[in-house]
Amino acid sequence: MPTGGFVFPEGFLIGASTSAHQIEGNNVNSDWWAFEHRPGSPVREPSGDAVDGYHRWRQDLDLLRDLGFTAYRFSVEWARIEPQPGHVSRAALEHYRRVIEGARERGIEPVVTLHHFTSPRWFTGFGGWAAPQATERFAAYAAAVAPILDGAVRYAATVNEPNMVALMHTLIRKGGADTDFARLEPDDDLSAGLIGAHHAAREVLRAACPDLRVGWTVANQVYQPEPGAEDACRAHAWPREDRFLEAARGDDWIGVQSYTRTRVAADGPLPVPEEADKTLTGWEYYPAALGQAVRHTAGVVGPDVPILVTENGIATDDDDRRIAYTGAALAGLADAMREGADVRAYLHWSALDNYEWGSYRPTFGLVAVDRTTFARTPKPSARWLGAIARDRRLPAGPGGEE
Repeated sequence: MPTGGFVFPEGFLIGASTSAHQIEGNNVNSDWWAFEHRPGSPVREPSGDAVDGYHRWRQDLDLLRDLGFTAYRFSVEWARIEPQPGHVSRAALEHYRRVIEGARERGIEPVVTLHHFTSPRWFTGFGGWAAPQATERFAAYAAAVAPILDGAVRYAATVNEPNMVALMHTLIRKGGADTDFARLEPDDDLSAGLIGAHHAAREVLRAACPDLRVGWTVANQVYQPEPGAEDACRAHAWPREDRFLEAARGDDWIGVQSYTRTRVAADGPLPVPEEADKTLTGWEYYPAALGQAVRHTAGVVGPDVPILVTENGIATDDDDRRIAYTGAALAGLADAMREGADVRAYLHWSALDNYEWGSYRPTFGLVAVDRTTFARTPKPSARWLGAIARDRRLPAGPGGEE
């Protein structure tokens, strides 16, 4: 590793992230599985076997260890743990306990998410996050999971990207084919239900696991006002992001998840310009988003809530482009940390090429997966980032700092 560059502090975690539905396969009791398979579903490609992560977790952990990563964020699947209301599967809990223990045995810090976009079918059937019993039911689920976290996990997230959960469920409830997702505002009852459930689960987990640090992760859109649109930008951002950041002010940490930016004019968000450099998802190529998202999050939650970067990455089939994007994003993160942002981890999205909510085409992974054989092949970007993880040093120059 060359001299110079930014040295991450002692104990800083560098790793990668996944989610249960996107890698495990055959999550048949979840609302997303039902959504994928309902007649007339807009989902182009169902998840199916995904990348068979439910059975191949040991191989995946071995890969992460051998690459040099020190942390792995993954989710436990509520629909497996509680397939029917009140029925907790001891077998499912033991499976996830083994994954947690397997990470620890390999020197990898497990960062566990309780809810990553998917819920049991029965929960959604009862009304989901807007239902009066949502808080009680999610808190009970957290209590069921607590024993496998206690003493083995330092960082747990209750809900992944609650702002996106609220928007997606609002779209399903009210949206039509012509709905502009960028201008959709989440239902207040959905947002309030998610915040209430998060706070309740946080207290359950704190009481059951004294050493556990509890937070949640927010999708950071890096809203940027056009000249004269500052007030409009703040008004647009609050129900879609800042409300959920404010709800984390009493948490033990907050997760930043950043990929690109959103420019906002006086009459609302602007589309990505046709001439802009774009990724496979159609998002603008904008690695500076990460540092800006960290600064914004720190400004909202305050200095007493540490930050974990729980997702950052790029959908591309050009791995050199992945290295360039990630290097520039890490350089922006380093600048934010020099300025005083209390950041404890960088977890890349994603560890594996996996199911991206309707399609396998957008490839975010550090590790390629053959869809037929499930063979895993680390990309050069995985070895590049793994070397940074081992040395805790971001090199100067191309692929690192400016």
